[in-house]
Amino acid sequence: MAGHHHDHHSHSHSHSHASPSPGRAFAIGVALNVGFVAIEATFGVLSNSLALLADAGHNLSDVLGLLLAWGATLLARQRPTPRRTYGLRSSSILAALFNALFLLVAVGGIAWEAIQRLGEPAPVASTTVMFVAGAGIVINTATALLFWKGREHDVNIRGAFLHMAADAGVSLGVVLAGALIHFTGWAWMDPVVTLTIAAIIVMGTWGLLKEAVDLALHAVPQGIDLVAVEARLAHAPGVTMVHDLHVWGMSTTETALTAHLVMPRAPDGDHFLARLKQQLHDEFGIEHVTLQVEQGALTGCCHLQEVPRPHPAAHTECGGHPA
Repeated sequence: MAGHHHDHHSHSHSHSHASPSPGRAFAIGVALNVGFVAIEATFGVLSNSLALLADAGHNLSDVLGLLLAWGATLLARQRPTPRRTYGLRSSSILAALFNALFLLVAVGGIAWEAIQRLGEPAPVASTTVMFVAGAGIVINTATALLFWKGREHDVNIRGAFLHMAADAGVSLGVVLAGALIHFTGWAWMDPVVTLTIAAIIVMGTWGLLKEAVDLALHAVPQGIDLVAVEARLAHAPGVTMVHDLHVWGMSTTETALTAHLVMPRAPDGDHFLARLKQQLHDEFGIEHVTLQVEQGALTGCCHLQEVPRPHPAAHTECGGHPA
């Protein structure tokens, strides 16, 4: 006799590590950076510094990214509907993806302008550049610290943290460039630093983009070992085979799992499934678990060809037929 068990925790494993008030962190971060963007862009024009303007453009893109991520965290709290049975949890994945793509496009424009200026360096008001960029170090560091607690468990929060931390480093680079221009008169240092800024942004954004794309394609979230998950299921008492196993991110903080368990003898009530579900939550942070119990009589039930995994207790067969 086949059975089916479904459970969804009322709380997120990852949320327990996050900042207690992400909305407040986003609000403060946005306010600080909007003000600084206005100041930096103004002085970038007055001082004729492309590095300052590049940093201002980057900070503006971060403000938009913060707003996007903030909106996604709000949408993710919306309750499921008959049309959207998972609610809007995946909006946080889209926010991280669009944030990364927007940054890369912005970097391309900044880098192109810097390359053009390399051939015709313009004089720069180095003292102004140093003071404004120095203020940027303070503001960006303070903003990054707002997202320190949640950076390890949420792609959205980590994206915000990485952008702000990178901005602090970039501002430090602008200060150093201003000092070099002041003492050496090398105006070409301004576009060189701008290109360095662009490279830093690309390196910091690439990992975020890759992870966001993986989540959008329902890949196994980073930090979860699928072989270990399958072993946990395969070694459960009474389980002789595990197949049709899928693990994916419902959002940037919640993970879901579905699997078929072949058990010749039906489990004793729901206690077996409840215990296994709790183990998956505690060991792997999987919150939304759906398990189908079979006695091995089903055939041809797996429509997705799984990639073979090197675990002796796990199989990719369904009732004796290839999946």
